[in-house]
Amino acid sequence: MSEQPIVVAITGASGAVYAVRLLQVLAAAQRSVHLTISPSGATVIQQELGLELDLRRFRPETLLDYRPEWAKAEGDASANRSAPPTTAPAEHAIHYHHYQDYMTPIASGSFLTAGMVVCPCSGSTLSAIARSASANLVQRAAEVHLKEHRKLVIVPRETPLSVFQLENMHRLAGAGAVVLPAMPGWYHGVSSLSDLVDFVVGRILDQLGLPNRLIDRWGET
Repeated sequence: MSEQPIVVAITGASGAVYAVRLLQVLAAAQRSVHLTISPSGATVIQQELGLELDLRRFRPETLLDYRPEWAKAEGDASANRSAPPTTAPAEHAIHYHHYQDYMTPIASGSFLTAGMVVCPCSGSTLSAIARSASANLVQRAAEVHLKEHRKLVIVPRETPLSVFQLENMHRLAGAGAVVLPAMPGWYHGVSSLSDLVDFVVGRILDQLGLPNRLIDRWGET
């Protein structure tokens, strides 16, 4: 894993499955990931995925081994793609940082990364990053990526959107961030929920410049 690491932050918006799938794909590719999770993010993971996380004693395999019940029941190719990675010690690719720990590498601009993804991104996190008003490591790391002009991908999952949320997205886009809402497309031969999850994760990986075959691309046969 000689490539620069990727920062992933999970916050308290709906769509935790996108973040888990992203982590699984990155770990299977043996990409070094620096992960941080907000308390609200952990709450959503418990509510949506049934996984209880201890943010002070976090175990990466809790997320890396997760497979949704609906994916198990699909029994098709996309469900197989969503199976947890089986390649070698993928959990060692995940470097976890507590959301209150500002002494971690990702809190500093001198720590080089290949980019950061906030997935899913809550409205409060969106606002804090856009206004440079960080109150935890998630928000601080995102601000670092903006000031260092590194790739920052924001994945909001909210509907409808208020004018303030739209303004915050516009502000971040103007500062160089990529605003990538969790809006799956339907043109790639969707046959399962796994296909919709992989569409969003595939587009995130595209923004990071990481090759992937999670979706059939437009114009491909």
